[in-house]
Amino acid sequence: MPVSISYDQNSRLEISGIECDCPCDHSLPSQDIYVGTGLLPKIPDYIKKRDLGKHCVLVADNITYEIAGRAVEDSLLQAGFHVIPCVIHREQPMDPDERACGEVLLSIQPETEFLISVGSGSITDTTRVNAMRTKLPFVCVGTAASMDGYTSIVAPLLLRGVKIHRAAVCPEIIVCDIDILRTAPLDMVQSGVGDVLGKYIAKADWMIGNIINDEPYCPVCGEIVTDAVNKLVDNVDEISEITEKGIRILIEALLLAGATIMIIGNTRAVASVEHNIAHYWEMMQLLHGNHPPAHGASVGVATLLAWPLFTRFAQEDLTRLDMAKIRERRISREERVKWMLHAFGEEAGKAIMHDNQGDFLTWEEQKRRILRAQERFVEIKKVIDDLPDLARILEAMKALGASETTKELGVDENLLNLSMHCAKDYRTRYTLFKLIDECGLLQDYLEDYPLVERPY
Repeated sequence: MPVSISYDQNSRLEISGIECDCPCDHSLPSQDIYVGTGLLPKIPDYIKKRDLGKHCVLVADNITYEIAGRAVEDSLLQAGFHVIPCVIHREQPMDPDERACGEVLLSIQPETEFLISVGSGSITDTTRVNAMRTKLPFVCVGTAASMDGYTSIVAPLLLRGVKIHRAAVCPEIIVCDIDILRTAPLDMVQSGVGDVLGKYIAKADWMIGNIINDEPYCPVCGEIVTDAVNKLVDNVDEISEITEKGIRILIEALLLAGATIMIIGNTRAVASVEHNIAHYWEMMQLLHGNHPPAHGASVGVATLLAWPLFTRFAQEDLTRLDMAKIRERRISREERVKWMLHAFGEEAGKAIMHDNQGDFLTWEEQKRRILRAQERFVEIKKVIDDLPDLARILEAMKALGASETTKELGVDENLLNLSMHCAKDYRTRYTLFKLIDECGLLQDYLEDYPLVERPY
């Protein structure tokens, strides 16, 4: 049965058709997700239905509190709830860093029974990690259709300026009031679209990981992601005009993509090399004291950069590979350590290597992967050929006026070139970039992105 969505009389989103017998471990989403208009006054009833308690900490920043936080607080107070507001004040856009996390933690009292976030990415992730650490349930009220992380179980955070990911929890209740989402600025809408468009690459990388490494692949989650992205691209004009229909389509695409995280317990279906590139830009900008571009905008541009490598690899002749030369040019473990510290910096480089200790391959494993790619190249080619035409993606981004180049994001040439070379190294998760590198072809494929220097 194909995956489909519907709504009950209370605007609660229901997903059907997600039964699957693939090797992945599955969990059916149990969260209450509400999408509609005029939902803020109904939040107390949603909370009572889940029996989360009466005492809460409401987390917002100085912007989202005025957009929706005050109204949510008033609704809760009128319904007899006890609310401690934790309003995080910043002159610049708020970062989910140790300072913000600490403000939330210090607002939690012994009698606190649940947390409620009012915001988008940074506020939600700051609340999410605190919910995990305190073992308190939390409710999420979205204020922008800007990213797919509302349903995530991972919190991307900043620690001393370094981008980190920490295990967290999904909200018990997610409320997406379209009236509120439509008030978000256009750049946040563009960010949401960029985040969704990257799913094409993420799905392709996942399927390639299945072909090369027998990594479990869930066709239902793949279908969910594909349907969500295709529907978004087909309705980009509605989204660009910020109509009720357009924003509903965008938030549904983001929520459905995020639902795959709940189903299989990881972000494999929604994040791959395009996210690695975006994370690298964000990390390096922060290390240099600059505020990074919006995450979704970075993902959108990174998707455009990664796409040509996919289409080129589909035309590759892997029979031309010279195993002896590939082995001769392999970098040593010591050279890889130097590269990681050079590319990511001392602290981040060490942290990434610690979290991805299996990323340095033996020659035997590298050879196995090359041989598998040669044996099953027809399957890899089909995965890539099934991607839509890149022109269709560009048309969608142009219709929105979204950023298409790194220059528009404030990413200079040196940072761009480094990111293309080290995107494969950000995490162990398998990508086409890794396969290209394992086949000894990466320098050739990235000749338009020359490195200023190499550490070895």
